[in-house]
Amino acid sequence: MTSISRADVAHLGRLARLELTESELDHYSEQLDVILQSVARISEVAADDIPPMSHPIPMVNVFRDDVVKPSLTRQEALAAAPATEDDRFRVPRILDEE
Repeated sequence: MTSISRADVAHLGRLARLELTESELDHYSEQLDVILQSVARISEVAADDIPPMSHPIPMVNVFRDDVVKPSLTRQEALAAAPATEDDRFRVPRILDEE
């Protein structure tokens, strides 16, 4: 089984620029050891004859193909707008940036 020592946790803490207390080193080394043991158990179960997959059931694309259909012209869309400017919808400014 994989295990992680207090020295390993202290090294990881230095890499992450964390100041860990002695009690935190003990606490995190126990927690990380449990995580690493769980990952090791999963690795033991994985069989070489099973291909990697992102979902347990087969997924297919459920989207339809894009089909060009008649729609509003620019003038028709802008005709329903409360305000327009330069052939675009005019909306209230929400940011004070140019």
